[in-house]
Amino acid sequence: MKNILVADDNEEIREIVRVLLESEGYNIIEAVDGEDAVVKVNENIDLIILDIMMPVKSGFKACIEIREKTSAPILLLTAKTQDSDKCMGFSSGCDDYLSKPFSYTELVSRVKALLRRYYVYKGKEKVSSNEGINIEGLTINTTSNEVSIDNEEVILTETEYEILLLMAQHRKKVFSAQNLYESIWKEPYFYSCNNTIMVHIRNLRRKLEKDPQNPRYIKTVWGKGYRIE
Repeated sequence: MKNILVADDNEEIREIVRVLLESEGYNIIEAVDGEDAVVKVNENIDLIILDIMMPVKSGFKACIEIREKTSAPILLLTAKTQDSDKCMGFSSGCDDYLSKPFSYTELVSRVKALLRRYYVYKGKEKVSSNEGINIEGLTINTTSNEVSIDNEEVILTETEYEILLLMAQHRKKVFSAQNLYESIWKEPYFYSCNNTIMVHIRNLRRKLEKDPQNPRYIKTVWGKGYRIE
């Protein structure tokens, strides 16, 4: 049984989500605010659902801290629909968002899609294979979606993996922030989304590079974007 953490300061919303997802066979753990969510996240949690507007710690802040603990998918629930809020959510490390009010079908389909992608492509159902891309000690196994540096596994979020794979499959191509955003999130690009790309590139460099200030893999092409040589 898959474990889903639901964080919302509105008890009625938590109950609705719990009843809907328990009827689909999921085990639900509840958190009353962002701080509570961060505390309750552990390796046994398969998916996190966060409301954005919460006391003590917002969904955005909780998302950032949760990303330090797990690569499990994060779904943000938001009453905000502005593009800048979506970009802020993606910058914080969420994988998808759902606007309130939402239907039973919308919620369940998003949850199932996130869990399926996590388990098959970036989760716990891994397949041994030698197929992949090799770049100066960096190995991307395109069958199991595992990444390693000099045979040491590197744990990436699904979004980080997708950005890395896209650039590695098109070496020497310069990707602008708009190219990357629209390719990965399938959303129209707005200038406020530029920070989203910067945050994910910074996180990738932190995980892949010995010296993130002088990157070996993901290079910055000033004024144009990023590329892998």
